[in-house]
Order: sequence, then structure tokens, then C-alpha cells
Amino acid sequence: MNAFMRKTGSGRGARHLLAAVVLLLGSPVALGQVSANLTIGYVNPGRVSDEAPQADAARQRLQEEFAPRDEEIVAMQEELRALEDQLAEQRMRLDTEAEQELQRQIVTQRRQIQRQQEAFREDFNLRRNEALGDLQQRILRVVEAFAVEQGYDLVVSDGVVFASDAVNITDRIIERLERQYEQRNGSQ
Repeated sequence: MNAFMRKTGSGRGARHLLAAVVLLLGSPVALGQVSANLTIGYVNPGRVSDEAPQADAARQRLQEEFAPRDEEIVAMQEELRALEDQLAEQRMRLDTEAEQELQRQIVTQRRQIQRQQEAFREDFNLRRNEALGDLQQRILRVVEAFAVEQGYDLVVSDGVVFASDAVNITDRIIERLERQYEQRNGSQ
């Protein structure tokens, strides 16, 4: 526990995390069987995503990719404002047919802008999600490599990012599930 407390920097937080690990493993005996010097680390994924240079680069690439389309939409909005101003200024001087034509142009321009904005948002969100997914995968690979190189047994964040074989109970859970499956299917 002392090595754990040094890694986390907090006695109270260490006790809470150690209690969670004990519950995860089932009992204090199981924890003792795994290792008396369990090395656990924590990664704040939000902060890593915000501060990683790869995140800044991804944001910059998205900005460069979508800036021309954004500028096009802004230009269309300026054209719309010009048409609306023209209608407001000339409404009293225009005949009915000319006024209706100008109103149709305004409605058509609004629709085009809405379609462009919707397509822009969909494309931007798709590309942003792709970039974030790639970034998250990269971060996970880095965290895992760091954990292995530094000898961490468990790295946690919002969920578990890495667990060494010493704390990985996956095989035992699978074996238990296999036995339950066999018992249910064997009794039928």
C-alpha cells in the first residue's frame, strides 16, 4: 500500500481505489495473491485529449479542411442579407411581380444556406468523430506502452485502460461463464 500511496500521492484516495480493486478481485486474499506491491496509475483522458499536441494538430487539420466551406456559407449569408436589404429599401417602389420575384430569391437563398449548413455540420461531425476516434486509439496505445515500460499493473481512467496479467481476471471470468453455460445446457 505504501508504494501505491506514493504513486497516487494521497492516502485517502489510495484507500478508496484499493478498496475498489479489492472488490473487483473479490477478497483481500485474492489481492494478496496478485501482488503486495500493486502499481496503479491514473490517466485523465479529457485533459490528455485537450492538451496533446496530436489533438491540436487534428483541430488544425479540421479547421483547414472546413474553412473554405464555412467561408462559402458566410458569403451566401451576406448575399441573403443584401437581398433582404434590397427588398426592405425598394419595397414601396417595386411592382408586385418584382417584389414577389425578390421574395422568391430570398426564400431560395435561405433554403440553400440551410442545406449547406446541414451538410457542413454532418460532414464536420463525421470528420471530427473520425479524428477523435483516431486520437483516442493513439492515446490508448501510448498509455499501454507507457504502463508496460514503467511496470504498472493497472491504469485506470473513466474505465480501465490497461491491466497487466497479474490483475487481469478475464480468463477466470470466461471460465466461470463457460461452466455456467455448460451447467444450463447440460441440465436441459
